[in-house]
Amino acid sequence: MCKMEKFLYHRKLWEMNVKLLGESKVEKLKNSFVSRPRMSLWMIRAVTVLLLWSCFVHLMALGEMWGPRLFKGWPSCFNHNGLSSSSPVDMTSLPTKIALPPKRVYVNNGYLMVSCNGGLNQMRAAICDMVTIARYMNVTLIVPELDKTSFWNDPSEFKDIFDLDHFISSLRDEVRILKELPPRLKKRVELGVYHEMPPISWSNMSYYQNQILPLVKKHKVLHLNRTDTRLANNELPVEVQKLRCRVNFNGLKFTPQIEELGRRVVKILREKGPFLVLHLRYEMDMLAFSGCSHGCNPEEEEELTRMRYAYPWWKEKVINSELKRKDGLCPLTPEETALTLTALGIDRNVQIYIAAGEIYGGQRRMKALTDAFPNVVRKETLLEPSDLDFCRNHSSQMAALDYLVALESDIFVPTNDGNMARVVEGHRRFLGFKKTIQLNRKFLVKLIDEYTEGLLSWDVFSSSVKAFHSTRMGSPKRRLVIPNRPKEEDYFYANPHECLQLLDEPLRVI
Repeated sequence: MCKMEKFLYHRKLWEMNVKLLGESKVEKLKNSFVSRPRMSLWMIRAVTVLLLWSCFVHLMALGEMWGPRLFKGWPSCFNHNGLSSSSPVDMTSLPTKIALPPKRVYVNNGYLMVSCNGGLNQMRAAICDMVTIARYMNVTLIVPELDKTSFWNDPSEFKDIFDLDHFISSLRDEVRILKELPPRLKKRVELGVYHEMPPISWSNMSYYQNQILPLVKKHKVLHLNRTDTRLANNELPVEVQKLRCRVNFNGLKFTPQIEELGRRVVKILREKGPFLVLHLRYEMDMLAFSGCSHGCNPEEEEELTRMRYAYPWWKEKVINSELKRKDGLCPLTPEETALTLTALGIDRNVQIYIAAGEIYGGQRRMKALTDAFPNVVRKETLLEPSDLDFCRNHSSQMAALDYLVALESDIFVPTNDGNMARVVEGHRRFLGFKKTIQLNRKFLVKLIDEYTEGLLSWDVFSSSVKAFHSTRMGSPKRRLVIPNRPKEEDYFYANPHECLQLLDEPLRVI
């Protein structure tokens, strides 16, 4: 059957070739058959055979070249590479090639080195700012150095927490990012031939253009040794704000190992139903730093005071704990948190995932919360100890895991307004204004004290808590802007409204 198909196919091609010769030439050939002697007839036949053979050879060559691509999946007499039509190629086994954005071409004004300070989420926001600053100064950014000397003493490098290659490649259409300085400049830095300084907090882009950029051009390498809140919340061009968002929501991905572990924790929680993530920032470092000791015994108060004096960069030493609490400047205690969640009407049986380190006071302080909500869990109780081996004693990697779980939760409740609370709140807004309950601690502690002193009934207490927080659930709103008072206005990363689709506006793409 195969041979017959080839014969008919080649015969048809020959007839087409003959037609290409033109009608006049065909007529001449026919006349030659009749008018010329028989001696000439064999020569014509020989030429014809040669033409046919030449066509056949060329067709076979073209078939080998184009056949597999043009006729793949069609019935064929050929079995290319041992594959039949009944054995299609499994495309899922082939690697997916991700298209990278084109590199941005610009005249490089110099190299920017940055050293981040603080915990994971303070550093995360700083990285977003530094990428944006580097982009608008047209400089090359060296991968940021993470803080290894803070309270947590975490030795993690950038690549231990974030996907480094993704960070560099996904932002290459905005700014050039290198893993390290070129050898010649690296040698200069080792010899101390570079400029180092902390930029001014809450600065706008004109500060970086007019004061920082000339230093980069002069010294070729500039090292910014502090990066927390060094870019203003407001009064920046929209494209600057959108780039901060792009770095935060697209450029900064955690490592595949952390991402995979986060998915496992979420899967375990989802199998049992909805879950609430509680960022219970009642940890020793926070209490020592803030001077908040409500509910602590005298020995614990003394321990927190000693720690506060042990760290020279914690500038405030003498603190009135009760006054600070009444001003709403202390994290809620576990006991206050249990009352608040109950008053808000949170289901007693909901899973509550604690996104925090070790709670100060341990089970003694957690008892009120676990009595009110028996399904309190932590990453350590959901996973095997071996699952956490790679990030044990690495607080930033542990915080990254909590960050991922917090993003996926049905409700997120922070008990203070620290960096994780605010950055996660903003990220959940970006993901579709997911429910985040923003507790007003000043209002709550006043109400809690009145309730515990018997001045309010439970019904009045509960209804007051619900009514006050009904508009504090992470719904769309504009940031509060307070000129010349950046610490008191809304933080950009808690509500990056320039990058969000607000209810009264059309969809905008970052």
